[in-house]
Amino acid sequence: MAIPKLTLALAGAILAAGGAHAQNAAGPVKIGIMADMSSAYSDIGGKGLVEAARMAVQDFGGSVLGKPIELVFADGQNKVDVASAAARRWFDQDGVDMVTDLPTSAIALALSELGREKKRVIMVTSASTSELTGKACSPYTVHWTYDTYALANGTGAAVTEQGGKNWFFMTADYSFGYALQGDASAVIERNGGKVLGAVRSPLNTPDFSSYLLQAQSSKAAIIGLALGGNDVISAIKQAADFGIGRPGGPQRLVALLAFLSDVKSIGLQLGQGLLLTEAFYWDQNDATRAWSQRFQDKVGRKPTMTQAGTYGAVTHYLNAVKAAGTKDADAVMAKMRAMPINDFMTRDGKLRVDGRVVRDMYLFEVKKPADSKGEWDLYRQVAVIPGNVAFRPLDQGGCPLAKTGGAG
Repeated sequence: MAIPKLTLALAGAILAAGGAHAQNAAGPVKIGIMADMSSAYSDIGGKGLVEAARMAVQDFGGSVLGKPIELVFADGQNKVDVASAAARRWFDQDGVDMVTDLPTSAIALALSELGREKKRVIMVTSASTSELTGKACSPYTVHWTYDTYALANGTGAAVTEQGGKNWFFMTADYSFGYALQGDASAVIERNGGKVLGAVRSPLNTPDFSSYLLQAQSSKAAIIGLALGGNDVISAIKQAADFGIGRPGGPQRLVALLAFLSDVKSIGLQLGQGLLLTEAFYWDQNDATRAWSQRFQDKVGRKPTMTQAGTYGAVTHYLNAVKAAGTKDADAVMAKMRAMPINDFMTRDGKLRVDGRVVRDMYLFEVKKPADSKGEWDLYRQVAVIPGNVAFRPLDQGGCPLAKTGGAG
């Protein structure tokens, strides 16, 4: 099956069939986006994420080291074999230097290992498993936007501290779900809560009835949704049919991972009061509003945190290439770790040796319909979670690089 590509040069963006060539040190910098263009995560990332990367390249000036910057993308179909084959071809034949997005944790883990093998930079802006900076860490992998530890440490801790002590999980039956449930369970238990049970559902589950009935029968005060993409939308909508999550009801729904696009699809009537942790919201300040308006003018909607994060990741990478004077992965990674991260989304962020970008995270509450002043006025910021609190301490993840200082 042919994989679509998007080539971006200084003259502008055009669609073209890319010719295969071996990577060489004097060639153009090529960035690949391994995306979900048509399935559960296409609203979160998809074409909007490709546009965010294009914006970053254009804002950078379209060239670096005297060569045009080229951008290619592929629909990985949320399948590890498809994504891995495409990425291997990018590295071996097409001279791609850096790959970003990676919408699922399984794909991110697989391509992180491929990046280690090929010595190419992997910048994960969408997948969330904290394993990427734990035992599976790589000297060439950057976990940019957020992770399951930060989500659990934000939403899980806040809900438990508010009195939500007994939890039951509806969990995605793949690596992302396992990591999110595990990280959340640890936070809940540290804060005096208890996990009563869990049920697992496959990706793109159309009917959550049986899972919701099990959650309801658990009598847990909190039903934690360790789901992503369209699954979290479907679960929340279908929960209303069982009376789960209604204001004042005996059981509260908590989305451990939800995006702006998810809340927009759910609607404020069902989503009101939902707590969630994100790295970015379009209406936080003048800078976030200005960039988000530019994005909306191109895409027709406000950006998610992964779309905004991809802009920042591509920009930081290009700045590091420029500063290093080469696209050699080791030199670029060293520069990315040395340089602070400052853009409309991140203030004084830092890339650690384990690959974790440490930045502030934010706890939001979904607004009531009466409090919303516009189509995208969906969140109320509840708290700022400092980066050193939000993310797992370097010495607790089990990353070998934390002991070696970064040597591969």
